[in-house]
Amino acid sequence: MLRVALSQFTAHSRRFVAVGLAVMLAVAFLSTTLMVNASTSASLGASLGEAYKKADLVVVPNGDGLDQSALDAVTGTAGVGSTYGSQRIPASFTARGEEVVGLVRNLAPESLESAVLTEGTYPGTPSDIAIDATTAQRLGIKTGDTLALQAMDGPTTLSLQVTGLLRPSADPFSAALPQLLALSPTVGTLAAGETSLDSIQLTALPGTDAGQLKEAITSSMGATGQSGATVRTGDEQVTYQVASMTGGQDQLTGILLAFAAVALVVSGLVVSNTFAVLVAQRTRELALLRCLGAGRNQVRNSVLAEALVVGFVSSVLGVLAGTGLMAGLVSWAASQPDRQFATLAVPPSAIIAGLLAGVLLTVAAAYVPARAATAVAPLAALRPADDASLANTKGKLRLVLGLVALIVGVPLLVIGAVQGQLVIGFGGGLLSFLGVLMCSTLFVPRLVSLVGRLAAPAGVPGRLAALNSVRNPGRTSVTAAALLIGVTLVTLMMTGAASSRTAFDQMLAKNYPVDLAVTLPSPVPPEGAEPATSGLTTAQRDAVRAISGVSEAELLPIVGQLDVDGASTPVYAIPAANAAALLRDQSLAVEPGKIYLPEDSASGPATVTGGTASLDLDAVVLEARGLPPFISMETAQPLLDGTTTGAGDALWIGLGESDKKLSGDDIREIQSSVAQALGVPESAVGGAALERVTFNEIIDVLLLVVTALLAVAVVIALIGVANTLSLSVLERTRENSLLRALGLTRGQLRTMLALEAVLVAGVAALIGAALGSMYGWLGAMSALGSVATVAPSIPWLQLLAVLGVAVMAGLLASVVPARRAARLSPVEGLATT
Repeated sequence: MLRVALSQFTAHSRRFVAVGLAVMLAVAFLSTTLMVNASTSASLGASLGEAYKKADLVVVPNGDGLDQSALDAVTGTAGVGSTYGSQRIPASFTARGEEVVGLVRNLAPESLESAVLTEGTYPGTPSDIAIDATTAQRLGIKTGDTLALQAMDGPTTLSLQVTGLLRPSADPFSAALPQLLALSPTVGTLAAGETSLDSIQLTALPGTDAGQLKEAITSSMGATGQSGATVRTGDEQVTYQVASMTGGQDQLTGILLAFAAVALVVSGLVVSNTFAVLVAQRTRELALLRCLGAGRNQVRNSVLAEALVVGFVSSVLGVLAGTGLMAGLVSWAASQPDRQFATLAVPPSAIIAGLLAGVLLTVAAAYVPARAATAVAPLAALRPADDASLANTKGKLRLVLGLVALIVGVPLLVIGAVQGQLVIGFGGGLLSFLGVLMCSTLFVPRLVSLVGRLAAPAGVPGRLAALNSVRNPGRTSVTAAALLIGVTLVTLMMTGAASSRTAFDQMLAKNYPVDLAVTLPSPVPPEGAEPATSGLTTAQRDAVRAISGVSEAELLPIVGQLDVDGASTPVYAIPAANAAALLRDQSLAVEPGKIYLPEDSASGPATVTGGTASLDLDAVVLEARGLPPFISMETAQPLLDGTTTGAGDALWIGLGESDKKLSGDDIREIQSSVAQALGVPESAVGGAALERVTFNEIIDVLLLVVTALLAVAVVIALIGVANTLSLSVLERTRENSLLRALGLTRGQLRTMLALEAVLVAGVAALIGAALGSMYGWLGAMSALGSVATVAPSIPWLQLLAVLGVAVMAGLLASVVPARRAARLSPVEGLATT
């Protein structure tokens, strides 16, 4: 029987190539998806965790910064190797006639330094400094130049020589400002001798247990009164920062894990469906072996041996293909500007899981039909098997199980989406989709027959194509299942990625509603006095509007003051109509009678005083950070005694939708141009555009990897439908030959098979698109619903493209078998066993 099994590879190589390709692509899909999770963590570590990528442990303060005594306590702990207390302070310097504010960090020991040199050397003396290459290129700074660095909080000025250029940081919290690197004494001089450390990094001596070292460091710091700190590993700190960005949950990784789980289940269904049809085609052949004396176990084991060989070879090729795909994708992403942090990671789990899944899925898919073929008497197996329908027990059981899966799965899916519970939502989605597949025999053939009326103008071939769908509903359902699974998966990922992208944009818009802002220290006019002449004019505003990349700019005068914890805070005013064009948060409408306060402000009524009037306003606390209190210009009129002003104390700038195409360097150029147009230091031009673009770059890399998997899913769907259609046509050789004998021409036969394939593919694609859109939206709600409002975002053009590809796939899949059937003479076809 082993020789019989091996002979199948030469006698029916075409069959095994088809199923092997399906297995290979499914394994490639699974392995690539698992690599996404590891590459996501590596990419996040290369961006958010760039500052401590060489550290074994990181000590971070829970409130105020750490001091020198904390560093001494950590250094003196047993088991600690190198230590580094990170100190960052802002400082300004002048280049090309403009004042620039940068962030100066002290140089770490070689074993802990994260900055990478692109040119020159690290600072070696207190009079040396290094600067990031992007800032150096923008400002025309070269190694050997001298920078006059001035402390922001004091008169200290240092003349420092540029010794090296650094690779720009991918950390979004550091990339907003020019990055400078100097020795600790230099930073200490600029800080006027104060030592406030934002973190302490350390390496552990060989053989030191990380958990015990954590406890020892915590104990040492507590003995010196430094108890307000947390000790984490580098990976734990990355996870913590990601969680802080997403409302306390690592939503990005959760979404990718959900995609991995979906990929595993759906890939298994595609492979199982394809191999089941292949083995079902050989049921009569297996039964004939039984008639010739082969035992049940021999026949079953020969089929399983075939599946084992196909599964192993295809799985190895699938893992290699997935690794190559992921490597190419990450390499391309890393070559793009501001995406150098994209990092490839191939965990052993991706290789092992791919090989095991491919082999086990193939063997399991072959076991069920092989067992069914050998479980009956040989002569009985030579007769055609009954398809599952309501007329037999098999069909009734299938229907009952499918309905139970739907009744249980749909409510779980909805509950998971409403409550933002990913595990519940995924389980419900999986159950409901299995229910749809099990019940597909009931509705897919009828839908194909209904749509088949559109083929009536084709005459006899059109009517026969529609009748074939209901005459053999099992065959129609199996043919449609492969494409239904593929299109559902593709549409799910498309809709899920689009909805997630929209949700992320909304979250960033709420946190960073104003792109750029210029604020001048203009005082509020004393009570009873006329408003003072503000520092920014309409001419300056118009000059800013003319800058390339700026879509809108508006002046905001100070119209009053608000008492916050005993201190007066300026209140600004903006015309309500202009606010809509400037604020990123489209749900935020500046309404009369309300004052808008930044995050963590006290809610409730607020009193604004200015001039001779005061206003009691309803406070609206925003999720945004860094915004000053503001009201609408219409609300502010009583504070201005009915007058209007053509000047302002602040300028808000919008970059419009075009900022999605702007890089960090482009935004820095806009900041520099704004500073020149207004005649203010570049440090006065703040805002969140740079931070938002940096976060968007990270999100885009992650979603890009997931979206790239769509191509693999499409190919899996095409292989599945091609297999099932080809085997279906081969199974109907005698039937087609009988039609030829009754007068059907070759052209009519080809037309009938092509129309049947198009009808089945079209109905399967429509059902899959509807299901995938629903699953994608509800899945995104399950993953992100707890931190953001997820509205359905359906990429219609991509969806239409998928439908077109699905229909063309059905048509192309029918060409070769239809041509073969048409060339076969009726007599020869009727003689086929």
